[in-house]
Amino acid sequence: MKKTQRLFVALLLSSSLAFVGCNRSSGGSNVSRATGWSINNKKGGFQYNTKYKGQETAPGLVFIEGGSFTKGRVQDDIMHDWNNTPTQQNVQSFYMDETEVTNLMYLEYLDWIKRVFGAPDSPYRMIYEAALPDTLVWRSSLGFNEDMVKNYLRHPAFQNNPVVGVSWNQAVNFAKWRTERVNEKVLEREGYLKRDVAIVDSLIRPENTFNTELYLTQPRTLFGDSINNYIGKSSERPTPGKKDSLSFAGRESGILFPEYRLPTETEWEYAALALSGLREYNLYRGKKKYPWDGEYTRSKNKRTQGDQLANFKQGKGDYSGIQGWSSDSADITAPVMSYPPNDFGLYDMSGNVTEWVADVYRPIIDDEANDFNYYRGNIFQKTQINEDGKTVVIDSDEFLNQLEALNNDPTLEKANDSVTYAERLPNGKINILNFPGEIVTENVDKEDTYLRTNYGKADNRDFRDGDSGSKRLGRNNDEDVMYNAPSFRPGEKDQSNDKTSLISNKVRVIKGGSWRDRAFWLDPAQRRFLPEFMATDYIGFRCAMSYLGQKPQKKKPRG
Repeated sequence: MKKTQRLFVALLLSSSLAFVGCNRSSGGSNVSRATGWSINNKKGGFQYNTKYKGQETAPGLVFIEGGSFTKGRVQDDIMHDWNNTPTQQNVQSFYMDETEVTNLMYLEYLDWIKRVFGAPDSPYRMIYEAALPDTLVWRSSLGFNEDMVKNYLRHPAFQNNPVVGVSWNQAVNFAKWRTERVNEKVLEREGYLKRDVAIVDSLIRPENTFNTELYLTQPRTLFGDSINNYIGKSSERPTPGKKDSLSFAGRESGILFPEYRLPTETEWEYAALALSGLREYNLYRGKKKYPWDGEYTRSKNKRTQGDQLANFKQGKGDYSGIQGWSSDSADITAPVMSYPPNDFGLYDMSGNVTEWVADVYRPIIDDEANDFNYYRGNIFQKTQINEDGKTVVIDSDEFLNQLEALNNDPTLEKANDSVTYAERLPNGKINILNFPGEIVTENVDKEDTYLRTNYGKADNRDFRDGDSGSKRLGRNNDEDVMYNAPSFRPGEKDQSNDKTSLISNKVRVIKGGSWRDRAFWLDPAQRRFLPEFMATDYIGFRCAMSYLGQKPQKKKPRG
């Protein structure tokens, strides 16, 4: 009998322990490990998304698992200019567009901009004009390309070809617009906004367009303080413990995406190489000259043997090869996905068009400065707060005043030195820096950087390579500049003969070969540069997005 009782007690204890363990694992997410108080209590208290399952993949993107690689390892360095000094870099996981941004994708952007800002009598029409690609990039003094000038951007025959004639500035604005439209769609899907808000003409006026940051910080001021007319059922749910309240999707909800942006040079090169195909245990076995395996530009696959794996210039006067099997099937750009993807599932990471990346160009990558998520181009900013402690939003009247000032004075570079929403570029065009309805930001100051060890100023584009601390003659010689580039200003031409470089903080990196380039430039490590306000018929772009959270860890294979 005693033995039976002992067995019963043991079973009871084990059941109790199992229950406690189960309760910890399943119910622990709703009980604070810090205080023991309930999380997400229906009666009120701390509310948080404890059931978050990881970042959703946004439209058009492919997940790129991060890792380490050797950046700048070129197979051919015919210039011997140290432009591609190999450095070991680590990249966090991120997302990148599966293809280059196409004409169809960019036309959707232009359609939205035109409907909101581009009416013929609208004072905001300059915003639409600033977004238009330069179709004249197709012209050639000794070539017949007028059909491309008229048709390449808008004709359905080229709808899936990569957009060209777009400057770095325009690409950045496209990415900002894309962020707002995608997040607006998410809020509609999750019931925080009414369906089809984005296409209701009475809503999408210049002064009250959707802005993600404004929604996250001051949601009640969204849509020109009229958000109550557009909230969905999820927002109508009262906040626990508060009467007559609305529920908004904050950062804690985890449903809104990080911003679309241009990839950094390091991200682009890592994604283009796709070394995952060469991974064996904890090493990369072999080398890759191109995004695909092998040392040649033609396919080794039995079914496609001999076919070109990219769209590039094969020789002088030879943009596609002779007719037949050896042709790459494209005289100019080709529709995206015309060639096999790399091991990450990305198309046209070499060939078709060269691509803008986010970085300011410098000849040497300094891994001693940073070997983690390397990027040159940071300008640290903060949200501008008014005297009432509220976030400052771009005022429509002030925005229009700046546009009018720039329009009336062709030599004016900026309408306002303190708050600038637009600028005139050296080529005479207008670049929109911020849109109406966005939050006003300003550079961090000395108070914000005081006693910090990780950064000491707002503008870090020159850090350790052009700033006062890196000059040849030391910190106190302001006349000695590292990069003596021409100073392009509206209405002026810098014709001085003492300039020693084309490198400045307005020059951006371009990566990958194009339909106009020889195979030499198909190597992902090769790099070139162009002023951010210029455009060509061979430069396009694709977007990237940061991945929030720990990079996925795949289980090791058994055996």
